[in-house]
Amino acid sequence: MSLVAVKVLSTVNAPYGTTLSAEQLAAKISDPASAVSFDPSAFSFFSEVDKSLQISFLAEMHVDPTAASLARKFSVLAGYPLPLARAA
Repeated sequence: MSLVAVKVLSTVNAPYGTTLSAEQLAAKISDPASAVSFDPSAFSFFSEVDKSLQISFLAEMHVDPTAASLARKFSVLAGYPLPLARAA
């Protein structure tokens, strides 16, 4: 596992006691249903992971950068701007 994935997963998994893999998280952050269900892991990725790590993770996991538009949906739901939402 890459250093980027380790950093991202430790930020996302630790607070919620989850054990998502990098692939599972990549699926959640690119699935519009995650915003509908306000998935805590996806929200944690968009709100708690540093923007540069988010971008690196998206590239590493081959997640289409336009999928980051999901960050905008989370930003609206949260009521405050999220870093990747501003870039999307």
